[in-house]
Amino acid sequence: MGIKEPSFTLGVEEEYLLVDKETRSLVIDPPDTLMAEAQEKCGEQVTSELLKSQIEIGTKVCRNIQEAHEDLARLRRNVIEVANNHGLAPIAASTHPFSAWTDQKHTEKDRYDQLTSEMQGAARRLLICGMHVHVGIDDDELRIDLMNQMSYFLPHLLALSCSSPFWLGRDTGLKSYRLTIFDALPRTGVPERFASWAEYERHVGILQNAGLIEDSTRIWWDLRPSGRFPTLETRVMDVCTRLNDTVALAALASCIMRMLWRLRMRNQRWRLYTPMLIRENRWRAMRYSFDEGLIDLAQGQVRPFDELLDELCSLISEDAKALGCEKEIKGVHDILTRGTSAHRQLRDYELERASGATAEEALKSVVDTLITDTTEGL
Repeated sequence: MGIKEPSFTLGVEEEYLLVDKETRSLVIDPPDTLMAEAQEKCGEQVTSELLKSQIEIGTKVCRNIQEAHEDLARLRRNVIEVANNHGLAPIAASTHPFSAWTDQKHTEKDRYDQLTSEMQGAARRLLICGMHVHVGIDDDELRIDLMNQMSYFLPHLLALSCSSPFWLGRDTGLKSYRLTIFDALPRTGVPERFASWAEYERHVGILQNAGLIEDSTRIWWDLRPSGRFPTLETRVMDVCTRLNDTVALAALASCIMRMLWRLRMRNQRWRLYTPMLIRENRWRAMRYSFDEGLIDLAQGQVRPFDELLDELCSLISEDAKALGCEKEIKGVHDILTRGTSAHRQLRDYELERASGATAEEALKSVVDTLITDTTEGL
């Protein structure tokens, strides 16, 4: 019996930071009623995160990108409304421009208590937010096969999502500083390569039997077989400030996976490259976003990102049509034209400073821009 076409369902998780609308700083200790009010509107689709200044939303299982877009918009609207009732606002950014991790309080839950106890300072510094895209791949062996190939495209997705140029009030010089924080944890970064599902489970089992992890949800790679759902979960991306950017990148991730499945059905596959080379492109995406291009590993040279994106969109055109997301895929070119959230934040900061604002005033202006852009498209 052959492998049937995967469901290619979609689920998207986004993490937001909660800021005080008056001071623009992160709220250190939000009202106890805030989460209850959010869950009254969104049910279990909204949850707390490691730090009290964070909040997470997750869509239902969506049949297509349009359903995901609608659900994301509803969840963002509800979180914005609830936060506003308390003088707060969510910002969809992977770092806060100036608030310090040392001032934050972690959420009092057993899993978070255990994480901070085990990881110590590496966990306490996790004042970062990400976006996770789940694509329904029902067959275990297929998930491993596609994970091995999909790793190549992780830097491309990261480059289009960057939203964390600032840390502790300073321009870090990186468009995605978030990953420098997250990479301090074990079991992060570019995923390992496995020959089969059984080999993957065997490796996870070694860590479980040694008492180091409870289950595979403690594997935090940039791309992983979800430990909770029959999905392949892309985790490399910064959270996108603009909703339309989130939707475009979720569509892109699902189309790439379908393209790889389609190649397999024709007895073809994407060439596998060493993690060392993929990590080099990952670093370039962290440092420059798409400004300085990525390595075309087939040609062995750095090429402009717009050329690589045009080629990628051509490769997945058949898949975008099959998944009904041709319109949404066009949004990735909008990101390239307009810039990522990181580009927008840096431009806003530089313009404010040039007009005579102090560094503190300019950073607060960046927060104002993030508040506004988080509501765009709702």
